[in-house]
Amino acid sequence: MKNSLIINRIKQGALLLMSALIFVACTEDDMPALDPDEVLTGQSKSYDLDEVAVPGISGTAVLEETSTGSTKLTITLSGTPDGVQHPAHIHFNSAATGGGIAVSLTPVNGTTGISETIISRQDDGSSLTYNQLLDFDGYINVHLSADDLGTIVAQGDIGSNELTGETKTYTLNEADVDGISGEIIFEERRNGFALATINLTGTPDGGVHPAHIHANSAAIGGGILFTFNPVNGTTGMSMTDTRAGMMDGEEGYTYDEILEVDGYVNVHLSAEALATIVAQGDIGSNELTGVSQTYPLAAVVAGISGEITFQERINGFALATITLVGTPVDGSHPAHIHENSAAVGGGILYTFNPVNGATGVSISDTRQGMMDGEASYTYAQILTVDGYVNVHLSAAELATIVAQGDIGVNFE
Repeated sequence: MKNSLIINRIKQGALLLMSALIFVACTEDDMPALDPDEVLTGQSKSYDLDEVAVPGISGTAVLEETSTGSTKLTITLSGTPDGVQHPAHIHFNSAATGGGIAVSLTPVNGTTGISETIISRQDDGSSLTYNQLLDFDGYINVHLSADDLGTIVAQGDIGSNELTGETKTYTLNEADVDGISGEIIFEERRNGFALATINLTGTPDGGVHPAHIHANSAAIGGGILFTFNPVNGTTGMSMTDTRAGMMDGEEGYTYDEILEVDGYVNVHLSAEALATIVAQGDIGSNELTGVSQTYPLAAVVAGISGEITFQERINGFALATITLVGTPVDGSHPAHIHENSAAVGGGILYTFNPVNGATGVSISDTRQGMMDGEASYTYAQILTVDGYVNVHLSAAELATIVAQGDIGVNFE
């Protein structure tokens, strides 16, 4: 029996040794080492790996071409804790879109902050050369640990998702909720699409704020064209890849198309309160050029006066803003452009959105009057129109003018 036990132990040891050899062989096959006769060509590409869920951890990923066309990928991070192994992968799609694992990388050594991997193929066995990796639709994730893959410590887009450096920023103004405003930044990618980043201040912790591109300008309003990832109320941020809206069937937008879109951005209070807008801003062809003209609106009813400002848009039309003081809180004041001068009087040419008595403000887009059949006005046409502006007491009392002023050729 003693001899039998010894034999069994020898067999078990042999099996363990064989398993270890198989494991090493498989590991070496999965993560091929740089051949001693293979050299680096000197061609390289570096990508930033930005801080994500753990403050203070960030770095770079450097791709280096080998003489056989494979890639040496070196991740170098600062701020990683000693003794921790951080799994790392190349994933499909951009980081804003998310995707499955394409290539498993050597874990980052927390003590050194370094990971080195030789890449010649994807995990599914398909070839992946250095040149293919430069155009790959992917991103790199470095995770906190094998037991906590959901926590990303560093992340960066690579390949065709790399940013070109071209950017466009639009202001998102406060709307229905006091104290919430910010901006949306579109950054061009090498593939022609864009990374859209919404940054808001004043959003409540724990809030989830849906955000969209809508058709037309904000003054006109329109349906949803594109859905962004919701804004995280705790961080005030949303990041989205414009090649695919978050709702099924939505078309993507290239960076160039964003610059020309007839649209505006709405950020809503919640999915249950879409009617409450927390921040809003015109984008694309509705952007303001910075050129403007202001006309005074003199009091006709004592105590109510103000001005109307026309701001030129890139598309040639104008944003018209009436600002009055002294309007009653519960008032709604119709406003129009009339033909001729105020001294002569004349019929209605154009109807603005009514002035809100509580705020004293009316905002309209001059390409579309509020009444059917009314002509549109470009900014240049406003400057030469033979007209004047009337603001009326109410829809039931149009004969009572509360503020009035000449515009266009009649303004002196």
